[in-house]
Amino acid sequence: MPPDNSLSPADNYDVFLKDLKTRIRRAQVKAALAVNKELIILYWQIGQEILARQQQEGWGAKVIDRLAKDLKREFPDMKGFSPRNLKYMRAFAEAYPDQAIVQEVLAQIPWYHNQALLDKLKAPDERLWYAQGTLENGWSRNILVMQIESNLFQRQGGAVTNFERTLPPKQSDLAQQLLKDPYNFDFLNLTSVTQERELEKALVERIRDFLLELGVGFSFVGSQYRLEVSGNEYFMDMLFYHLKLRCYVVIDLKVTEFRPEYTGKMNFYVAAVDDLLRHPDDQPTIGIVLCKSKDKTIAEYALRNVNTPIAVTTHSLPDQLKANLPTIEQLETELNAVVSELSEGNEAVEE
Repeated sequence: MPPDNSLSPADNYDVFLKDLKTRIRRAQVKAALAVNKELIILYWQIGQEILARQQQEGWGAKVIDRLAKDLKREFPDMKGFSPRNLKYMRAFAEAYPDQAIVQEVLAQIPWYHNQALLDKLKAPDERLWYAQGTLENGWSRNILVMQIESNLFQRQGGAVTNFERTLPPKQSDLAQQLLKDPYNFDFLNLTSVTQERELEKALVERIRDFLLELGVGFSFVGSQYRLEVSGNEYFMDMLFYHLKLRCYVVIDLKVTEFRPEYTGKMNFYVAAVDDLLRHPDDQPTIGIVLCKSKDKTIAEYALRNVNTPIAVTTHSLPDQLKANLPTIEQLETELNAVVSELSEGNEAVEE
């Protein structure tokens, strides 16, 4: 039979092949997810059976070792029936007695992620929150563990903002949930940071880690981003665009505690970005003042009559950096010492 020469570039064969490859890969992902879901539901059911039999029959812990040997003998090609894994199944079933929750969330993420949740957390609501985060953001197991160890659950949504008054309700709720307090910069490996510019430079150099800490959706636009207003140049510390919020996000870095005047500067930046960069389809620009520490009452007063959406939150630096950052009291002491020396010098000249 002669070869089929009916296909030609004009027939868009490459496009056809590319489309088929995409469909096959999508089907492979769906199949893998389906297998994962069935496997985890099976593990939950095995765990439930072990729990029930131990309670009803009075079986002790040794039954798990015996069960592991018998299952391994019956299913030699299947992994997952070790005594250790059977104990995880029992703990999994005990932690989540409601099968509906298992099917809706926990069966959608890999088993190793569920093991990490059991190992690292005790509170059911926190486990489900991190499981949902894994599902939404596609966290690897290592990233999940890092998020747990950095106390992401406790840090989420803790910033002082005026979003409720300055943003539409849906935008306000989402923006508030995405913010953290504090932001954890433990990935920085510097020995000292004494100025905002140095901190900014360090974060830009580790921008992938910084984006991970900021959260899913942040896209880096630039640092020391230039704006021209009435012939004058102004430089914003960091500018981002958030893909979920559909808006620009201006970040102003401070190595000191929050001061009320910081909101005035941020208000200017946000208004300028809205006028100069914002597309008509974009949502209102958001400003984040990221400082060493803050007094909640002072921050709330500073934002009360500001009509642009601004948040005040804090950053947590590595221990070796904290030790090198001067406190406000230290700065004041040094300043007073300098003033005193200058005064003494002037007195000596007068004499």
